[in-house]
Amino acid sequence: MENTKNNITDHTTKTEIGKAPALYPSPVTVVGAMADGKPNWLIVGHQGIIGHDHVMVSLAKPHYTNQGIKDTGKLSIAMVDEAMLPKADRAGCVSGSKVDKSELFDYHLNEDGVPVIDEAPLVMACSVENIYETPGFESFICTIDHVYAEEDVLTDSGKIDYRKMKPVLFEMPTYEYLKTGDVIAPCMSFGRDK
Repeated sequence: MENTKNNITDHTTKTEIGKAPALYPSPVTVVGAMADGKPNWLIVGHQGIIGHDHVMVSLAKPHYTNQGIKDTGKLSIAMVDEAMLPKADRAGCVSGSKVDKSELFDYHLNEDGVPVIDEAPLVMACSVENIYETPGFESFICTIDHVYAEEDVLTDSGKIDYRKMKPVLFEMPTYEYLKTGDVIAPCMSFGRDK
């Protein structure tokens, strides 16, 4: 049966699957923070853009990394490419409270004391502006202070070229890593008046 009032069509072709964070896939990142005087690394699939100069990183409350972020007010977010994926995956398999992950990646500390992974194609160094808590999670609202990119993932005009970087994507609920796909079309090329 179709209800054309207000252009609403009543079809029952979708299945209710419950409350699920269905905004996947998302980029795989490694968050770095100083914890007990050493860098600690954690693979993260819950992050997002909340403005042109702010990002959010959401971590389960029990993570060892969280206290380091709260103590220093700083963190780094490294984009993961396929070459970096084995180490990034390891960063999510063990807890920094039990295993020293400080030497998992070659790194340096930037001018603000934030650990930056040297082999990552792109790293954002951020300051925590606020912490938003939901049941079981702490979401760190961050200002982007610095962005460091390898020259081979930039265009000639200095912009990030994701076709060159080829970031790995994370998908839930299957917990799988995906490769980035091909370009379909430039944005706003379908809807503009010709």
